[in-house]
Amino acid sequence: MVAGARLAHHAEARRGQVTLGAAIGAGSAIDSAPMHPEAGTTSGARGAQAAAPGACGLLLVVAGPSGVGKTTIVHEILRRFGGAFSVSATTRARAASERDGVDYWFIDEPTFQRWIAEDRFLEHAQVFGGNRYGTPEQPVRDELAKGRLIVLDIDVQGAENVRRRIPGMLGIFVLPPGEDELLKRLRARGREDEAAIARRFAESKREIERAHAGGAFDAFVVNDDLPRAIEEVASIVGARLARR
Repeated sequence: MVAGARLAHHAEARRGQVTLGAAIGAGSAIDSAPMHPEAGTTSGARGAQAAAPGACGLLLVVAGPSGVGKTTIVHEILRRFGGAFSVSATTRARAASERDGVDYWFIDEPTFQRWIAEDRFLEHAQVFGGNRYGTPEQPVRDELAKGRLIVLDIDVQGAENVRRRIPGMLGIFVLPPGEDELLKRLRARGREDEAAIARRFAESKREIERAHAGGAFDAFVVNDDLPRAIEEVASIVGARLARR
């Protein structure tokens, strides 16, 4: 996993997101605070649940390079269909404006390591600076068992790991129209200097190559026109939801 890519995915996905602990509006299926991952079943019981049939929700995993527009697409999908982002766990310090269980689950390094040992994560990674991020598995499975749509915005390696644990996920990779346009979009964001943009551009190209080479994604959507891309993703998600 490219650590810089993981950090960018987490940062972008949190801007204006709706989590398992926050309703997305009237009619949302998310109507209660999320269960803390520590309140889940033991590792052995979780393994039994993983093998049990009958979960009727949908786990949507969306990936794509930085600047491709996937966060905007995901927010529109949540607005149309209801659902929530998964709440990630992290070892980084909590900012004053952040809420535990809403923005992230904030845990210390020993707890994160224990959760790894107890097989509590769908996927996890360590990023630059030493902070760790991961997707607790049990809260996701609990929401899926209630028939809800849950969204993960993660990188390609994370999507591959989730596919191994939840084969029925729907994976969508959002592509730029081309490399020149991707570089233009990265520069237009105005968040980084040219050296950082060059690193992110190289990471993005590696992510795209890996996405095409692997089997984590069911569909590739080119965002050459945002409204059209939204409609294409909505059509894919709607068709999968209709088959539940």
